[in-house]
Amino acid sequence: MSLEAAREVIIREAEAVAGLLDRLDDNFEKAVEIILETQGRVIVTGMGKSGIIGKKIAATFSSTGTPAIFLHPAEAIHGDLGIVTDRDLVLAVSKSGDTSELYHLIPTFKRLGIKMILLTGQRDSSLAERADIIIDCGVSAEAGPENLVPTASSTAALVMGDALAVAIFRRRGFSAEDFARLHPGGSLGRRLLMRVSDLMHTGDHIPIVPGSLSVLETLVIMSRGRLGTAVVLDKDKKLAGIFTDGDLRRLSEQGQIFYDRPTAEVMIRNPQTIKPDAILDEVLAKCEKYQITVLVVVDDDNRPVGIIHLHDLLKSKLV
Repeated sequence: MSLEAAREVIIREAEAVAGLLDRLDDNFEKAVEIILETQGRVIVTGMGKSGIIGKKIAATFSSTGTPAIFLHPAEAIHGDLGIVTDRDLVLAVSKSGDTSELYHLIPTFKRLGIKMILLTGQRDSSLAERADIIIDCGVSAEAGPENLVPTASSTAALVMGDALAVAIFRRRGFSAEDFARLHPGGSLGRRLLMRVSDLMHTGDHIPIVPGSLSVLETLVIMSRGRLGTAVVLDKDKKLAGIFTDGDLRRLSEQGQIFYDRPTAEVMIRNPQTIKPDAILDEVLAKCEKYQITVLVVVDDDNRPVGIIHLHDLLKSKLV
């Protein structure tokens, strides 16, 4: 019985969201344009369940490059209206379009000369009459019994708010790095903000060998570095290749006699490299693409300046 009720709710809310496609019109485009033109913040407001949705919309806007703040309408009429300036824009959320607490705020908005976008389920409501732009989020029915509890309607308003936020940040050209700057505390933000130079092994920690060195001698140096990799240089001190634990296993499985051979004969030529100023997400992308765990960090002249290992990112809890 419970599963049947749950399935019914999910189906009805999914239908409500899908129904928004037919409600998109020029008003949505106008709303995007007016938000992009706003020099101040987007003041999001709503009462009850609509207010909760409004808080989430404001948070999504702010995290994607559109400064926004939630204003509780009841607190607003008792002094919090002081946060609103004539450079701002109001985005009001109201299922009925007749929320009295919101209606009391309109004279102040008009006096400041700021415009109001309304997300509502009723286009012919008192708030709709005073709004500058109306975005229809109406649903045919709520998902709960007796059409009482806001369920499908609040989901529809939330999705429309997300649609606005995404449309706006795409118009702004908001990048993953821009997102990271606003989320420095999260692992994604750190991966996109930190550079390879912040984590790479340098100096004496890099097992560097000339190509003429024997494999046995290279293994001794490689074991000291504990990175499972030796960086092989050519006569000009530039990167010639690498020799790894995996190469040692491969040669052993082939039954070859190789310990006295020059490392240059058995190394991996033209290994994958990365620059010191690359973001850590590029390390992850390359390691995943080429199924490797280590990258040689080189300068513009292809001279090794460091090594970065996938384990370095794991130890830093960045993945």
